[in-house]
Amino acid sequence: MEDKTISELFINEQIRAKEVRVIGIDGEQLGVMAIADARKIADDEGVDLVMIAPTAKPPVCRVVDYGKFKYEQLRKEKEAKKKQKTVEIKEIRLSPNIDTNDLNTKVNAAKKFLEKGNRVKITLRFRGREMAHMGASVHILTDFAQALSDVAVVEKQPKVEGRSMTMFLAEKKN
Repeated sequence: MEDKTISELFINEQIRAKEVRVIGIDGEQLGVMAIADARKIADDEGVDLVMIAPTAKPPVCRVVDYGKFKYEQLRKEKEAKKKQKTVEIKEIRLSPNIDTNDLNTKVNAAKKFLEKGNRVKITLRFRGREMAHMGASVHILTDFAQALSDVAVVEKQPKVEGRSMTMFLAEKKN
C-alpha cells in the first residue's frame, strides 16, 4: 500500500505510535494493540489503517478504505456548508427632512431585506445645519422601527456616530 497524506491524517506506515486503539471495519472496538497487529488486520481486510484521533491516549486508528473515508468526510463538509446561512447587513440611508411617503418606501425595502433573513442598518445622515438639530431627528428612526415592529426587533438602539445616527434591526424570531 502506498503512502498518502491528505490534510493531517496519517495512513498505514506514517503512523509512528507504538500502541493504538483500533476500530474495526464495521465500527466495532477491537481494543488497544501494537501498531504491527493493527496494520496486519488492515492488510488482511485489504484496506487502510487511518489515524482519526492522534491526540487521544492511545491514538485512535480505524480500519477503513481511505479513499471512501475521505469522500464521506468531504460530503459531510459540503452538507454542513449547504445548511449554513450567511447573514448580510443591508444599509438604508435616510435624511432628517424625509417625507412620509419616502419613509414608507424605505420601510418596504427594509421589510424585504428582513424577510430574506438579513440584518438592516438604518443610517440617518446629517449635513450642514442639520447637525444642530440631531436630537430632534431621533423620532425618524423610532418611527421607522415602529413601522417594522411586526417583522423586526431593534438590535442596537439609535446611536450618533460622527455626522450620522445609526440603528440596527434584525428579523423577529417566532
